[in-house]
Amino acid sequence: MNIPENLKFTKDHEYVIVDGNVAVVGVTDYAQGELGDIIFVDFTKSVGDSVAVNDVVCSIEAVKTVSEVFSPLSGKITEVNSGINDAASKVNSDPYGDGWLFKIEVANPAELDALMDAAAYKVLLG
Repeated sequence: MNIPENLKFTKDHEYVIVDGNVAVVGVTDYAQGELGDIIFVDFTKSVGDSVAVNDVVCSIEAVKTVSEVFSPLSGKITEVNSGINDAASKVNSDPYGDGWLFKIEVANPAELDALMDAAAYKVLLG
């Protein structure tokens, strides 16, 4: 299982990569493995929408289940990976690369402190 050291993580198995004041969000390698073959991502939020921590941004439909993806941070959605539905399997094959889900302009950088580092995420997974 791949748990990159440079990322932040949530208890809901989302990851965050911060670049300046923009955060890229996706589901972890662990999450995609638990979901199984992903076939569709349904975005309930759009570019320009404001979100708060724990707001649902999208749901991931896999062969065996549907799972909601929550915003790990407050801010404004700046981009959604709209191409993901042409190749939803990228969430499985490249969750930390082409399989990202959305980007947020971070409103409160202090919220990053509530996220786990890689070591804490490994402990969560056991």
